[in-house]
Formats: sequence, C-alpha cells, structure tokens
Amino acid sequence: MTEFDVIVIGAGAAGMICAAQAGQRGRRVLLIDHALTIGERIRISGGGRCNFTNKDVKPENFLSQNPHFVRSALAQFSAQDFIRMVERHGIAYHEKTLGQLFCDDSANQIIDMLKVECVRGDVTWAQPCAVTQVEKTSDDCFLVETDQGAFASQSLVIATGGLAIPKLGATPFGYRVAEQFGLPVIAPHPALVPLALAPTDGEPLQAFSGNSLDVIAECSNLTPGKEHKNANKSGQNPRFRENLLFTHRGLSGPAILQVSSYWQSQQYSAEKKQPIRLNLLPDLNIPSWLQENRSSKRSLAQCLADYWPKRIAQEWSAARGWTKPLAEHSNKEITAMGQALSAWEIMPSGTLGYAKAEVTLGGVDTRALSSSTMEAKDVPGLYFIGEVVDVTGWLGGYNFQWAWSSGWVAGQAV
Repeated sequence: MTEFDVIVIGAGAAGMICAAQAGQRGRRVLLIDHALTIGERIRISGGGRCNFTNKDVKPENFLSQNPHFVRSALAQFSAQDFIRMVERHGIAYHEKTLGQLFCDDSANQIIDMLKVECVRGDVTWAQPCAVTQVEKTSDDCFLVETDQGAFASQSLVIATGGLAIPKLGATPFGYRVAEQFGLPVIAPHPALVPLALAPTDGEPLQAFSGNSLDVIAECSNLTPGKEHKNANKSGQNPRFRENLLFTHRGLSGPAILQVSSYWQSQQYSAEKKQPIRLNLLPDLNIPSWLQENRSSKRSLAQCLADYWPKRIAQEWSAARGWTKPLAEHSNKEITAMGQALSAWEIMPSGTLGYAKAEVTLGGVDTRALSSSTMEAKDVPGLYFIGEVVDVTGWLGGYNFQWAWSSGWVAGQAV
C-alpha cells in the first residue's frame, strides 16, 4: 500500500487545481481519475475555447439550498485570481457578451496549464484508474482501493462531478461516497438544460424550429427580480435576457438554459411546477407600442416582422387568430396581444435530461461542509469540491469559477 498526504479523486477542473495547490504547499498528492482522457469537460466547453470564468462573478450567480455557502470560497479565490493564473501562463483570452471570458486559441490551453501546475506541485497521477472502495481506517486515515492497488492518505478530496454528460463518464460516485460517510445529498437534477414541451404545446411551434428570438425569461411563480441584463439582487428569480431557440423538441438557447435551473429548483419545494414566462419584445414598452399602431392598416404579424423573423411573426399571430389589420381588432384583443407578448407563459413537460445538460443541480448538502475549506464537518479529512456539491452556477463561466474556487480553498486546507 502506497501512502500519500492527500488523495484527490477526479481530475477535472476542481480536482486538478486542488491537487496542484496542495502539492505546491508541499503535500504528497495522488490524483486519481477513471477517464482515459483528462479534462474532456474543459475541452468541449465554450465551443472548444473554454468559457473559463466570468469577470463579474457574484454569490447571486449561484443556486444552492444554502445560498450563502459560496461566499467564502469565491472571496478566497476570485475570478480575478484565476485570470491572473491564466495570464501567468501566457494564455490569450477575450471577453464575449455578459462578462464571459474565452481562450483565444483552444480549451486545451487551460488543461495544459492545470497539468503544468500539477507538475509544479509534484503531483502523482493514477489514470485511468478505477476506484473500487473507499473507507476510513481506525487511525483516521483514508484507504482507497483501486484496480492499480491500494492507497492511503490523511485527507481525501472527492472531485468526481455530477451526472451531466454521461457520455464523458459522469457517475454518481461522489454522492455514494457522501452517503457512505453520512452526509446528506440534495436530489440531483439536470441543469442548464433545454426544456421539452408536451405535444399539445410543442406541435404549434414546430414551424419555428431553428429560429431564435431575443427574450427575457423567468419562472412565472416566483417573485420577479430586477433585470439588468442577467442579474438581480436577491438571486432568487433572476430575469435572463438572452436568445431563445425553438427546437423540434421544445425550447433551448441561453435564456432557456439559464431559467431551466430555476424551473428545476422547484423540485426542491412542495409546490407544483409552474410555467416559464417570456417577454418576447424586451426592448419595447409593449402596451405603448400597440397603441401607437392601434389605427394601423398593418397586421400584428407585419408589425412584429420589424423585430422578428417574418415566418415566426406570421405563424405566431395566425395561431392566435390575430390576422386582421390592427385597426380592426377590438380593445380586448389588443390587450390580449400585449399580455401574450410581454408575459407569454408556457409549461415545459420536462427537460432533455443529463445528456443535454451543462451541469447538475443539487449534490452534497453544503450545510454538512465547511464553507471556508470544503471539509465535511463530521468527517475530518474528507472534502467535496466542484460540481458534486450542491452549488450550481449560471451559464457563462460561473460553474468553472466554482470549480476553481472550491478546489483552491480545499487545496490550501488539506
């Protein structure tokens, strides 16, 4: 049996930065991963350029049953700290919309950077390596049995991720370890995921498939938040202004992926799921705009075509019977148009599942962990970091930042 100070299981974003930091502190570190290729989630992110963080990361950008949990880790290792690491390694990057930062060249640069950091920490790798059993011995060490032999350590870090993208090797391993040691797990769900529609709702939208609209999306049953592109102060029901994409199965696009996490979070409560609400003309004061066109000989579709693809404008209006010139519609119909355009409510039938999800909602209950170190409160030496924890970020680099922050603080503590 080979002994180490620290064993990290999972060589993704969180696991690699944790192992590197622990090693650079002089700890003897073993990093284990079952995958044949390291960093696949990083490699495919951001269209192959890795949206590695967001320059405007706040605690309100994360969902958790324990919403203040993220504050300590984000304060100890911020987006600016990770950006400085990227710059030290000479990786060129650029900002896209809403503060999202991407590599100019390739996501492989981030993987290579993390590997270099691990080399600097003299980290030992076991990969591909399958873990068969984990236990805590009578002398408070952790014993990890694998297909490459048995290893022991003082500290054990679980960085095995959630259930999203199973084709890349996602498993419930981390949840099982948590349950083995008595830590509660918040039931996981797919997050940042396209939403499916029942046939009765989806079939009328088939003609829109492949088209997109700029919208504001939110959950309809929660208290509306203050929308400023993509945030509000409470974080409880932000309004996301981004593109909605119509698909043959339902709704997708950044606005839908964002709101899907909040729609899914209703699973945590006893409330019945409610529709999502869409403002389809976010740049307009819709009642005023309709009144300005009230005497027009143009139809609603013709007016909407100033802002939407012509086909969507025609199909959307025709489905509601609003085909006459606006001047010929009643006041009641004009009011209905305004309501439909500013607050179109549509009920998803579900999601497209983990195969299409960016991340996992839920995970190891953070109330069982130290927010400053990620250590289990009742199991000294056991740590959980990254996606396996009940912390889910918004789309746009926030989940990577949680991986960096949670991994870094654990790396300082083990």
